[in-house]
Amino acid sequence: MNITLIIFLVFGLFILLSSFFTVKQQTSVIIERFGKFLSVRQSGLQLKIPLIDRIAGRVNLKIQQLDVIIETKTKDNVFVKLKVSVQFMVIKETVYDAFYKLEYPHDQITSYVFDVVRAEVPKLKLDDVFERKDDIAIAVKRELNEAMTTYGYTIINTLVTDIDPDIQVKNAMNRINAADREKTVAEFEAEASRIRIVAKAKAEAESKRLQGQGIADQRREIARGLVESVDVLNKVGINSQEASALIVVTQHYDTLQAIGADANSNLILLPNSPQAGSDMLNNMVASFSASNQVGEMMKNKNKKRKPKADEHDPGFKAPLPPQPPETPEIEE
Repeated sequence: MNITLIIFLVFGLFILLSSFFTVKQQTSVIIERFGKFLSVRQSGLQLKIPLIDRIAGRVNLKIQQLDVIIETKTKDNVFVKLKVSVQFMVIKETVYDAFYKLEYPHDQITSYVFDVVRAEVPKLKLDDVFERKDDIAIAVKRELNEAMTTYGYTIINTLVTDIDPDIQVKNAMNRINAADREKTVAEFEAEASRIRIVAKAKAEAESKRLQGQGIADQRREIARGLVESVDVLNKVGINSQEASALIVVTQHYDTLQAIGADANSNLILLPNSPQAGSDMLNNMVASFSASNQVGEMMKNKNKKRKPKADEHDPGFKAPLPPQPPETPEIEE
């Protein structure tokens, strides 16, 4: 076979194969003819004229993300670093504009993000930057959409993903937060202590009330027992004064017995002589007798005294008031 024919066959096969090309999904290909824009080819198997048409470039139609880190100053003179994530994509219908009008889209987007953030953040204090980061993201998205739509790009979303103030500012904020939490803990502990004190006071008051009620009931029963004892002694011929004295002496000896039963008691009961009981009994009987005699004398004295006339008595007549002297009549 002729070598020249072989060369022509190989060259023809190369030309044929170079006429076909494939475009991936979510990708657009720009075709130029002699350096001039010819067409935009979408995904699939495509055909071009060899040596005349060429692939000028490929445009990605997927959603892309660009992270921009900006350092700026807040209204209260605190330097912060903000990380803004911009999600964008090329509009399928405006691939020509995206390819020919804008050469470096990432640089263009970065410039707009810097411009918007450095215009919005200095209006806010540091705390407001954290609270209103969504407002900053919305402002960035609005500005980018207005600018990038002209170049065939659309902004899907913008997010302020990180706010990093100076390390000294962060430490101060942490100390403020810790102090505030310690203050809250102290308030809760004080409230708990107050509740415990109030509950203890209420418990003590209730205990005292019940203790007093118990003492009152005890004394009431003791008094009832004494009355019954006096009644029993009266029935056997012992009068009330002697019965009361006898009961007191009996309680005296019961107390001595209770004291003697406790080996570790340091209580001393005075008087503590052997004849103390009999002396007490005699003194009490004598005092009761003397009081009865004094009472009888007072009654007799009151009976001998003449009662005064009572003006409320029906038989009582009040004396007439003195009459003025009569004036004698003068005869003419």
